[in-house]
Order: sequence, then structure tokens, then C-alpha cells
Amino acid sequence: MMVFVALILCLVFPLSMGWADELTVLDGHTGDVPPAEMMTRYLIKQACAALECRAAAYEQVETKEDCGAYQKRLKDFFARQLGEWPERTPLNARVVARETREGVRLEKVIYESRPGFFVTALLFLPVSAPPYPGVLVPCGHSANGKASEAYQRACIFLAKQGIAALIYDPIGQGERFQTLTEAGKGDIGGTVEHTLVGVGAILVGMNTATFRIWDGMRGIDYLLEREEIDPERIGCTGNSGGGTLTSYLMALDPRIKAAAPSCYLTSFRRLLETIGPQDAEQNIYGQVAFGMDHADYMIMHAPNPVLLCCATKDFFDISGTWASFREAKRFYTRMGCSERVDIIENDAEHGFNELQRTAMVRWMRRWLSGIDDAVTEAPCTVLTDEEAQCTPGGQVLLLDGARSVWDLLADRETHLAAERKAFWANTHREKVMDAVRGIAGIRPLSELPEPEVVEGEQVRRDGYRIRKLVLKPEEGVFLPGLLFAPHTASGEPVLYLHGEGKQVDATVDGPISRLVKEGRTVFAVDLRGIGETESSTGGKGWEPYFASDWPDFFRAYLLGKSYVGMRAEDVLVCARFLANYRTKDAASAVHVVGIGEAAVPALHAAALEPDLFESVRLDQMVTSWADVVRTPRSRNQLINSVHGALAVYDLPDLVRLLPADKVSITNPLTPEGKPIQ
Repeated sequence: MMVFVALILCLVFPLSMGWADELTVLDGHTGDVPPAEMMTRYLIKQACAALECRAAAYEQVETKEDCGAYQKRLKDFFARQLGEWPERTPLNARVVARETREGVRLEKVIYESRPGFFVTALLFLPVSAPPYPGVLVPCGHSANGKASEAYQRACIFLAKQGIAALIYDPIGQGERFQTLTEAGKGDIGGTVEHTLVGVGAILVGMNTATFRIWDGMRGIDYLLEREEIDPERIGCTGNSGGGTLTSYLMALDPRIKAAAPSCYLTSFRRLLETIGPQDAEQNIYGQVAFGMDHADYMIMHAPNPVLLCCATKDFFDISGTWASFREAKRFYTRMGCSERVDIIENDAEHGFNELQRTAMVRWMRRWLSGIDDAVTEAPCTVLTDEEAQCTPGGQVLLLDGARSVWDLLADRETHLAAERKAFWANTHREKVMDAVRGIAGIRPLSELPEPEVVEGEQVRRDGYRIRKLVLKPEEGVFLPGLLFAPHTASGEPVLYLHGEGKQVDATVDGPISRLVKEGRTVFAVDLRGIGETESSTGGKGWEPYFASDWPDFFRAYLLGKSYVGMRAEDVLVCARFLANYRTKDAASAVHVVGIGEAAVPALHAAALEPDLFESVRLDQMVTSWADVVRTPRSRNQLINSVHGALAVYDLPDLVRLLPADKVSITNPLTPEGKPIQ
């Protein structure tokens, strides 16, 4: 109650200062949180609560049997969230060049992790007699991928110590950019391209990590095809984004007998409290809600050895790294093999520098070669980007028969489209609506509590007045609204939702004013994360593709929540409030207008509760998620992506749930944000 008293005072003060036509409602405060941080704080609070539950579950693991059950539960969940693995098709691997330099044999390799999905790699081999251990080296987020100097040095160091190393380009880097210019060059940064892939992958119930992990698993398959490699002595190491992939691969692929992830593992609590979520493959749907923390990647790898490489000054928080290491150490101890997990902390910034490379090589020699000594890295010459090139044109998509990740996503959507069609044709309407609710996370209107409502100042205009209101649908969420009340109300009320904020069309002679002068009561509201509560924490320069709220999208994603679902519930709460505004005895049917970013949530709300709405106008909305999946350069589609939605429904399916005379779509947009002609 004290919070709302303070809020009311904040709302009233501007009137006494003469800001008669000021349309800001929250005036910089949502309780004790700045509006731009409202959703960040709201989601972090929920994440911390989930992580507390996970910590309690971890403490219940005491015996070896408990350890096995804990690991199985995590592995099953992890694999399920990534989607189904494809068939292990022929690699069709070929060596396109060989040379020997400075005591190391080098081969340039191209293999197909899926038919036509080419992977470019460098294989560094010892000059000594085989068989050798083999180490897979996933790349970090270097634009030149496998050609990155630090990663080459790690591979050369391994090869000089009698261990083969296979380093390969990830999608979006090196020779594997998935979106090329007319000149055949990649022009989108790796992390951006990974997240653009993530938009489509999310909609079909997959993840960018699904493709990246499979590329790595097929890299191990390639190592095992080589006669020189001992299949019982396989390792994995990588830095940064390669540390992410090493963590994933060691958790999921039992063929990896020793691992050394570098400069990635921290803890989710510290990650969310510091730099926040990163690009798409680093966020697995619902993993925080389920209880899968960073320590669990090491735990899933047990009892196989793992060396946690970290840097004191890394942007991945070092205190979280040590907390995760301690949890892993305790787990390995319970399994009777505490010596198989260790840590190396380098007093340095983020990077795969010499000290960490040296620790990694010593670790691999200990566990893969049975040699425990203090080797050091010798000077070496690395390949230039051009020398590391495996393809004639420098990009795999220029090869004959090449397929992109967008082609693979389109294949998946085509398969799901057939299943959707059958589902909608053979399923009762109510069960269809229940399935949509389940996927999007939207409760029935009857289960949504009445919001707390706070009255603010009033603004008077010619023929009507504007009441400033705040609706609080749940703890920590404030929805600022402007209720435009005509002197004589004669028409049905309109809920007006603009994706750029309620004030955009609220000018004296704007669209809302024209509706009010027709006698309609109009309630213009900022859905959570829009307008006054829009997040400002995006950074990285990603806003042109994902807007500024992409970190909050991934915070919600980690909790198994969709913004579409949360905002659709906001729409329902606001529509019910407006329907009952003038009378408690006979609720009015509400007309809803959803514009831009607010249109998809408005469509969901209306499709699932059609009796609440008299009409639905959707303006500047993308018309199909299937189109988004097929669009490499989509714009601002992440926030309205729902994990696995296309397994059940697409946006046109929701439109068909409404009577044709109730819904209109105006000024539709392509996934790139361009008008459809």
C-alpha cells in the first residue's frame, strides 16, 4: 500500500507544476524501480527464486545413485529443449589440402554435418606415429572463426604434444556465414546472425545451439572416421562461445573423455545480475525454471575429467565461476572422483591466452595421454585468414549443393505445417485453444486476478478529459494507461495498444482523439515492456534487429515464459477493466486496436477470449510466423516469438478463430518490417 501512496504522489505533483497536457503516467517510477528496469527486475526476481529451488534440489543429492538420477534428469531435459537430433547421414568428408609446417601436419577438411550443410575445418596432426588422442575445438565468437590466432595456437600446441586437434567454423563465422551479400560476403556479425537464426529456431521449437551442437558432434564423428585417432581418447576445449559449446558437448556427448571449457562458465545468478543473457545459443528454453545452472554442464560430464579455465577480469563474473566450480567439485566428490575436476584462474581479461592454453594442454596430456608434466607453449607461426581457407570462394554457401541454416529451418517448418493442418482439422475448437494457451503461456480470463488500479491526475481537452491510470496485474508489473473519457459517451469502448507507446496516437488531433470525439471511451495502455516501461538495456548495437528489450526476452525465455503470453494477459486484464468501466451490471464489448509490436499479443488475447471483444484491428503486424522462419534478415521479431508455437499454430490460425467480420488487418508488414504491397 505504501508503494501506491508514493506512486499517487508522484502522479499528482506534475499537475501542481503546470504540466497540464503531460501524458507521462509513471513519472519515472514503478514503485522503487525505474520504469525502464521494471521487466528486468521482475524477471531477475523470478529467476533468483527458481535458482533457489534448484540449489535446494542440488543439496538433496548425496549418494552415487542420487548423482546418476540427477544427471539423467538434466540430460533428458537438455536434449528435449534442443529439439530432435537429425539422422546421422554420411559426412562425405574430403581433405582439400595438406601440408607440414613447423613439426605439425595440417589438413584442410570439409564435411557435411547434414546433407548439403557444409562445415569447414582445420585438422592439426602430430608428426609422430599414430594412434593419437583427438580434441575437438569449437570456436569462440571470432569473425574469422577457425583462423583466429589464439585458437590456432591452441591446436598447434596440442599437435606438438602428440594430440590431434580439429577446429571448425561455427555458423555465422569464418567460411560459414549463413547470410551473404551479392558479392558473396558475410555482412552480419556472428552473434547477431546466431540470434537471427534463433528467432526462427525458437518458433519451430529448436535453438541456434541445436545446429551448433550437432556440427560439433559430427566433428567427433569425423575424428572417429580417421584411422589415426583413438576413439577412446576424445577431448573438447574452446574459449568464450567455444567454451559454451564445449560445455554443451561435454554434457551431452559421452564420447568426450576430457574437457576444458574456457571463459564462459559462471552462474546464472551472477550472469543475470551482471552482463545479462547473451546471444541465442547461450539461452536454453526454460532452463532456469527447470533448474539447470552453469555448474550442471560440468555435473552432467561427471565422472569424466573437466578443467574449468577462467579469467579474473572476465565479463563472465568470476565469483559465479567459483560458485559453480565448488558445486561441481562437491558433486565429483560424491561420485568418488574429486581429482577429476579442477580450475585454473588467470589474472587476465576474457580470452584464450597462453596461460589458459597451457593449462588446457597439460590437462589433455594427463587424461588422454597418461602423461602428467609441465609442458610449455613454444613459438609458432599461424595461418593467415586466406591460408586457412578451405573453400574456393571463401564461403560454404558458394559451393554446389550448399544449404543454409535457413533452408533447414524452412524444412522443419514445412514438416510442422502439415502436422498443424491435421491438428486443426481433427481437433475440437476448445482443445485447440487450450493447446495455444499452453504453448504461449496464457491463462483463461477467469483465472486472471483483478488488477490493482491507481488513479492519477487528469488532463482536460476540448470535449473530453484524460484520466491517468496505473493497472497492476501482478507484483512488480505496472501498466500505465490514459483513459480518454468523452463528456457524453455514446459508442462502445476501445482498447488502444500501440507498440511504440500509448502517447504516439494521443495527440490533440490524432487517431485516439478522433475516436473520443465520436463518443467512444478509449483506454490507451502500455503493455509491459512497451512505452514508459520499454527496456533500455539492450546494448551491443543489436537494436536494429531485435530492439532494446532482447535481453529481457531471453530472461523470460530462460524462465519458460513468452512475452507474447505475458502481454496477452495484460491485454485481457485491461480489456476486462475497460468493459466494466462505466457500469458493473452490464459489461460492454470492447473494440481492440493493436499496432506494431502490440498487435501479436492483441491477436492472441482476442482469439482466446472472443466474447470479450466486439472487433479486432491489427495494424503493422507480420502476418505469418512461417514467413519469419524463412527470413534471414528479420527485424524486431524476437520479442514476439513463442517457443515451439509452429508445432501447434501460426498467426493465420488465430485469425481464423475469430469471425471474419470481427477482425481486420491493416498495413501488414513483412518480417523485415516492410509494407506488404
